[in-house]
Amino acid sequence: MLPRKDNSSPMLGDSTAREEKDIKGKPLKFKRLEDFLKDSHRKHRDETRIQRSQQRTPGPLPPAKNRLAFAVRIREIKGVSPKVMKMVHMLRLRKIFSGTFVKINKTSVAMMKMLEPYVAWGFPNLKSVRELILKRGQTRVGRRRVPLTDNTFIEQHMGKHGIICLEDLIHEIYLVGKGFRAANNFLLPFKLSVARHAAKDKAGLLKDLGNPGFRNTDINAIVRQLN
Repeated sequence: MLPRKDNSSPMLGDSTAREEKDIKGKPLKFKRLEDFLKDSHRKHRDETRIQRSQQRTPGPLPPAKNRLAFAVRIREIKGVSPKVMKMVHMLRLRKIFSGTFVKINKTSVAMMKMLEPYVAWGFPNLKSVRELILKRGQTRVGRRRVPLTDNTFIEQHMGKHGIICLEDLIHEIYLVGKGFRAANNFLLPFKLSVARHAAKDKAGLLKDLGNPGFRNTDINAIVRQLN
């Protein structure tokens, strides 16, 4: 009786072992049908809303005195359309309860309207701008987030724009000066926070924040709550 040939090779065995190890190391993620349907519905709703808004005649811009807006994302964006996601990234609102300053113009207002189901925005007063920058103002040096507490540091990085201290930075942002774009890019998006025991509705959304969309000067109340 001839001995049976062993078709398995050491290399094949090693490869199989590696594959099994990879499978064990990466647990499979299953997505429920309800989640697929929900994401598909949200994406379709976004695309329909954007298409309709593009067909409408653009509304007038806010009065000239309102040159600065503050936008904060207060809704999840899971399953949104690619256009909405692109706007979220352009405004640097990748994380929920992150906020950023926006210069009011035709393009930025159109972007805000595109994000209205997910973002609350309005016109901050000087007190809100000052509190945000003093309490949560940060910039990035390399890969580190650095709090803005040293005027010498600010002068080193922003002196060429005529900004040499925190007060200069605050007024440049609030007055939307010539160096606004550089000053706003110098600031990282504000990481706002929610009280641990904040009241929520059945959908898990915060009751006190109200609805997303244009909130005019009420954005200052949202800043107080989240700052």
